[in-house]
Amino acid sequence: MADFFWFSDAQWARIAPLLPTDTRGMPRVDDRRVLSGIVHALQSGGRWSDCPEQVYGPKKTLYNRFVRWAERGVWEDIFSALAGADDAPDRLFIDSSCIKVHRTAGGAKGGPLANAIGQTRGGRNTKLHAICDTRGRPHVLLLTPGNVHDMRVAKACIAAMPPSAELVADKGYDSNDLRAWLAERGTAAVIPPKRHRRVKLDCDPVIYKQRNVIERMFCRFKDWRRVAMRFDRNIKTFMATIAIAATVIWWL
Repeated sequence: MADFFWFSDAQWARIAPLLPTDTRGMPRVDDRRVLSGIVHALQSGGRWSDCPEQVYGPKKTLYNRFVRWAERGVWEDIFSALAGADDAPDRLFIDSSCIKVHRTAGGAKGGPLANAIGQTRGGRNTKLHAICDTRGRPHVLLLTPGNVHDMRVAKACIAAMPPSAELVADKGYDSNDLRAWLAERGTAAVIPPKRHRRVKLDCDPVIYKQRNVIERMFCRFKDWRRVAMRFDRNIKTFMATIAIAATVIWWL
């Protein structure tokens, strides 16, 4: 078992109460075994058929469970429940990171934009927007096409959290509108001003240096091969991959 992922007793004790209980028909196959196999596939980046059947069971069971729960939003609900269990942080960090889209991820129903795939200078990309705390733990995750500017979804991401004392972001988030909106929420903006500003605004350099915590968070995300490269056509299954990675890395 050393080479394969398996939920520890402590991890399973946290996640088991959050699993769906509305199963109809035949009882589900061993949840711990199946979910461990799903994590193994997403973490290693291999094909579902590469998951050892003697460890995790039939590949069809793993894939079907992953897709079925992705369509229902189960994986995102588990992440939200665990991430929301703690008190709201006083200091939050917001940023985004682009994820390359593999050629096999095209052709989903609804078209590329509906599935958060956009054309950029570097090719097809999906952008992952996130908000994390001072420990680098993600609290909010959102996918958009790679050519969507961060400011277009900044308020939506921030509004998903209770107001914090401070919000730390890079100069891409420097706008009068966002600063005024944050002030209305009682949040201090720790954002360096853009170069073209006539009146330079203050930005606490000590606090701003901590912003690398969200950069490190994205690096840890991309240790998972199915996060570092998008293979999923459907936005729901890719969002499920992101939610599972966040849950396993930070919240179990």
